[in-house]
Amino acid sequence: MQTPSRTELPLTSTGSGCSCCSTGAGKTPGMNTAGVEYAIEGLTCGGCVASVEKAVAALDGVDTATVALVPGGISRLTVAGPAGLSAVRDAVASAGYSLTS
Repeated sequence: MQTPSRTELPLTSTGSGCSCCSTGAGKTPGMNTAGVEYAIEGLTCGGCVASVEKAVAALDGVDTATVALVPGGISRLTVAGPAGLSAVRDAVASAGYSLTS
């Protein structure tokens, strides 16, 4: 028995579609899409993570803010977008935590 041939589809599309497969067209040149990582201390639970992510995500120039939690240790905050260090530091402080150096 012979297997029918299949049409090969491209992995990325130049047209509109979901963001996971897009080629990046339409993104602003120089925009930080990978994210900047900051060390943050004092987080112990998911509630801590949520308050930091919410405070940082509310800043102008922040596309996404995510925290990789290390309870009682040094967690990692990743911020995508052109927001500056001082604005991120102030947002984290307003949530009750601090960035480490």
